[in-house]
Amino acid sequence: MHIRKNDQVIVISGNDRGKTGKVLKTYLQTNRVVVEGISFIKRHTRPTQTNPQGGIVEREAPINASNVMVICPKCNEGVRTRSIEVTGSDDRVRHVRACCKCGEMVGGEG
Repeated sequence: MHIRKNDQVIVISGNDRGKTGKVLKTYLQTNRVVVEGISFIKRHTRPTQTNPQGGIVEREAPINASNVMVICPKCNEGVRTRSIEVTGSDDRVRHVRACCKCGEMVGGEG
């Protein structure tokens, strides 16, 4: 999956198109992500000891990872990413994600 937790992403399709947010959780098997402030659902909950009132709770629902793009910190827009090799100070080769437009590293080291 090209999206990771804590990435800044922009939604490119669906009802929330154009909105941005931070990825809270990723589901690798179903190829879905939960983005902060995107795709709210209403969950009806019963009264419990922790929530004696019960009621309707709004929370974010997962959306397909193909509907979001990573925001490049340099370009400041949604971009595709590619994997490049970077040699660290300890002479170890690491694969990191980079912006396809400008080559800037996205989301730190992988």
